[in-house]
Amino acid sequence: MSRSVLVTGGNRGIGLAIAREFAAADDAVAVTYRSGEPPEGLFGVRCDVTSTADVDAAFGKAEAEHGPVEVVVANAGITKDTLLAMMKEETFADVIDTNLTGAYRVVKRATRGMLRLRRGRIILISSVVAMAGSAGQANYAASKAGLIGFGRSLARELGSRGITVNVVAPGFVETDMTAELEAAYQEQIRKQIPLGRYASSAEVARVVRFLASDDAGYITGAVIPVDGGLGMGH
Repeated sequence: MSRSVLVTGGNRGIGLAIAREFAAADDAVAVTYRSGEPPEGLFGVRCDVTSTADVDAAFGKAEAEHGPVEVVVANAGITKDTLLAMMKEETFADVIDTNLTGAYRVVKRATRGMLRLRRGRIILISSVVAMAGSAGQANYAASKAGLIGFGRSLARELGSRGITVNVVAPGFVETDMTAELEAAYQEQIRKQIPLGRYASSAEVARVVRFLASDDAGYITGAVIPVDGGLGMGH
């Protein structure tokens, strides 16, 4: 049965792969995007997750088009990398506001309908650096680690209402962003990954879709790494 799905930051990279994975399974998918154009074949809604009004409006449009949102994927995020000694306070705050507080805004709005339905799937997109850390990414790592505590707390709050909350923690993924890294640096990273390669966006997307499926109905509060073994032991 087709469900109403909303993916934030769904116009490129991992978010777009997730949206297309749900669409291929015949779900009705809406994606939010902050800039550029909506992806072809998907219902797009312009939304900045740092704005509560934007988030509320995006859900209103998605609900009008597809009905109450039953699956939400909080994927929207930014990076502003720099070493702590040179990191301005607003640089730290901007990343937290988008990646962590943005997820709070999105999920809080999503639960309004899910609680009425007494069912729902919430999936938060974190990162391997949430557990392993990364020099120059203290703000990003903090935001992604925060998603784990946030998600596990919600899993305890919402489980009795038939709502599952899980976290997916990708490692290095083949996207336009990683393609811009210097070849020597890409090779240095690849050597640290037991499987010896980056993930594809589709590999992450399939894990997300599984967590939203009936087969994952008894999984909640989990952190699923999709990192080729990079984060083992963390």
